[in-house]
Amino acid sequence: MPQPNIQNMLKQAQEVMAAQQEAQEALKEQKVEASAGGGMVKVVVSGDLRLESLTIDPDAVDPEDVEMLQDLVLAATNEALRQAVELQEKAMQGASGAGGFDPMSALEGLGLGDALGGLGGGGGGGIGPGPGAPGMNRAARRAAAKKNR
Repeated sequence: MPQPNIQNMLKQAQEVMAAQQEAQEALKEQKVEASAGGGMVKVVVSGDLRLESLTIDPDAVDPEDVEMLQDLVLAATNEALRQAVELQEKAMQGASGAGGFDPMSALEGLGLGDALGGLGGGGGGGIGPGPGAPGMNRAARRAAAKKNR
């Protein structure tokens, strides 16, 4: 099996990270609008989930029924946030490229899939101190003990 080129993988990972950063910056400029009550309450949210504006039609303001106005504001805000999150997901999907870059599969391709030694790292997978060393977490010690069996 041919060995993967680590330089190419690193370059691909850097390109994906740069594309994601660009997508996040572009999201700040994109806006979504939602309304409730037939347009009586309108909310605009940016792609980075900032509430940009809230517009309330004066006809929606009834001092006798404040709860209805509160419900309309919540409904419009939640819908705008839902749309903004959907916008974020689409932007991040596009930024990861067609094939996407999976760092764990890249590590496995290099034979380093267990280099983190389970949760939290600590040098499992044959790297670092031996089993039972104080610097290793529990998952790393188990993995090391299992390898030595």
